[in-house]
Amino acid sequence: MPKRRTISEFETEQVGAHFAEGLIPGAIVLLYGELGSGKTAFVRGLAGALGVKPSDVSSPTFTLIQEYRGRVTVNHVDLYRLSGAEIDDLGLEELTTDNSIVVIEWADRLVRPLRGAHEVRIIDQGADLRDILIEGAKEATRDC
Repeated sequence: MPKRRTISEFETEQVGAHFAEGLIPGAIVLLYGELGSGKTAFVRGLAGALGVKPSDVSSPTFTLIQEYRGRVTVNHVDLYRLSGAEIDDLGLEELTTDNSIVVIEWADRLVRPLRGAHEVRIIDQGADLRDILIEGAKEATRDC
């Protein structure tokens, strides 16, 4: 998927929804971006496209992992407050099942890469402008 520029939170959600159409259960999505860049809005769109009520999606900063049940379960992880061994203790590999997708905010805090993961980079360009670049893990998706 080429780089997309969005001009609102709604458009960022729409990019997430479009991306979700190509995901299959077992996929891992790593989100990169500064605080306030739109990572949770992207997840809201992604989860909504998978049958989750969008208003249920919020940043899991304090709970660390939120589980949303739709046609596919979405495990939404936030690593903002963690580092090193704390991240290893989460057991992220165990979250991926045949009927789930794992989405990890603040993926730059991972100690080691997760094989086969999609990478989504959201770059705040000021005001409401965001550039979204999605790459990787073609083997983990249907044609998108």
